[in-house]
Amino acid sequence: MTATPTPSKPRNNLVPDLIAGLTTGVANIPDAMASAILAGINPLQGLYAIMVGTPLGALFGSSAFMNVAATSALAITAGAAIAGYSEDARASAITTLALLTGVVMLLAGLLKLGRLLRFVSNSVVIGFLTGVSINVILSQLGDFTGYSSAYSNKVVKAIDTLLHLDQIDPQTTAIGLLTVAVILLVDRTRLRNFSMLFGMLIGSAVVVLLGWIGVQVVSDVATIPDTLKLITIVQLPDLTIAPALIADAIALAIIALVQGAGVSKAYPNPDGKYPDSSRDFVGQAAANIGAGFFQGMPIGGSVSGTALNISSGAKSRWANVFSGLVVVVAVLIFSPAVSMVAMPAMAAVLIVAGFQSFKWNRIADIWATGWPPRIVMLVTLVLTLAIPLQQAVFLGVLLSILAHFFITSTHEVRLTQIIQNPDGTVTEGPAPAELASNAVTVLQIYGNMTFTGAETLEQFLPKAGSATRPVVILRLRAQEGIGSSFITVLERYSQQIKAVGGRLMVAGVSMKVKGQLDRTETTGELLGPDNVFVATTNLGASTRAALAAAQRWLDETPAPGEDVV
Repeated sequence: MTATPTPSKPRNNLVPDLIAGLTTGVANIPDAMASAILAGINPLQGLYAIMVGTPLGALFGSSAFMNVAATSALAITAGAAIAGYSEDARASAITTLALLTGVVMLLAGLLKLGRLLRFVSNSVVIGFLTGVSINVILSQLGDFTGYSSAYSNKVVKAIDTLLHLDQIDPQTTAIGLLTVAVILLVDRTRLRNFSMLFGMLIGSAVVVLLGWIGVQVVSDVATIPDTLKLITIVQLPDLTIAPALIADAIALAIIALVQGAGVSKAYPNPDGKYPDSSRDFVGQAAANIGAGFFQGMPIGGSVSGTALNISSGAKSRWANVFSGLVVVVAVLIFSPAVSMVAMPAMAAVLIVAGFQSFKWNRIADIWATGWPPRIVMLVTLVLTLAIPLQQAVFLGVLLSILAHFFITSTHEVRLTQIIQNPDGTVTEGPAPAELASNAVTVLQIYGNMTFTGAETLEQFLPKAGSATRPVVILRLRAQEGIGSSFITVLERYSQQIKAVGGRLMVAGVSMKVKGQLDRTETTGELLGPDNVFVATTNLGASTRAALAAAQRWLDETPAPGEDVV
């Protein structure tokens, strides 16, 4: 469950936004450096990307809270895209790739292609992201242990490392383990937002203090300038290599846009409304175009960065603008110190981040909804581990489209309102655009509630708007199965209704659907067992029971500001 930020007056936003910007900016520094190392480029290019891209993403996007930053999925995909370039050419190639990614995102945003993301299922997204997390962890074993495997595939490299444990470097491994320990310890304190930074700094400091010259540091793999002026950072990307990178840019754009859409749907704006995905495309586009001109790497909406931004007290988009300014100061003052950062410490940061990025709850939801989504998730996961990530992205999208046509039903998704007339008769009419206050709205769902149908349904659901204490009953009588996407839609809709003091119920629930709700813990944690009404052979009985329960709740629960009699 995600927290919903509370609206606040603009004049009261400055201090909370400054604090959130400082927290998010400092926390993003080790992530950006580690992501750059993961992509095989100078760690400063990760910092350049977020010092420019994070503010631009905030200013041009629809989300007030989305933190546009370096992510492991984008880093590892970008690294695979430029792997064929020489070490000297990679710095230029990555900036061109960032620019092209931004252009693709911009076109997607201007063409309002956000609606097409409903064709990318949760199963594909979670399978891909899980595979990326595993790839991130495996890719860092060399820097973590000091053993360099000759194999290219990350799974094979990991196996080779395990078979040669006698050849690992004790000092390098010790620094890696120390960094992991520091991160995990700080994670248990009030300074947990800075655990990655503390781990990286302490691990690197030990290398310097003990004089372990055999442990690799950043200066061994990248050249860090002694002095730095912002004017020297601005460079026109090399457009001569653009044709060779366009397919990779499309793959990166798809990854970033899917991740960004997930962020948009998870965190509403201060007014309670969810951001527009297409406009967020434009925001991420501006971030990447800016990063391209400032020698930065591709970036996108970060789930962890956004969550940290909100938990740190952000009230508006200016928190992310301040976050970028914090990184500017860090680059100007501390860039020479980057050369002293220990590589096993950076590897430890990525390994911990990889483990933390596993979406265990989403994996469990998909597993609980049946074999078709399980197979789609597992196939995507295997593809992500077995083939280059750029190809895995395109195959994943293709798999989603095939799943839509061959696994899901082709029935049109419709939403209607069930209205009980004074004479006792029941009629069916169009669903309202907004919910009424202190009233019960009964909605009937028609069509398949797997991923595409669920995304379509969400567009039809009445908005909470300015209503107070609305009660919604969703009738699932025609549903014989639901997907994880529908669970996600229920979660978001429940949050909207609860935010205005209301209540969400589901009626006409078949035993199969009830089992899926129970296995995904939706019954207990999201809705509550008192809000789930199982269908019976008596048509409409569960809906009548839900209506009676809803009316009792409205009669017995005082409105905000009312005294209990």
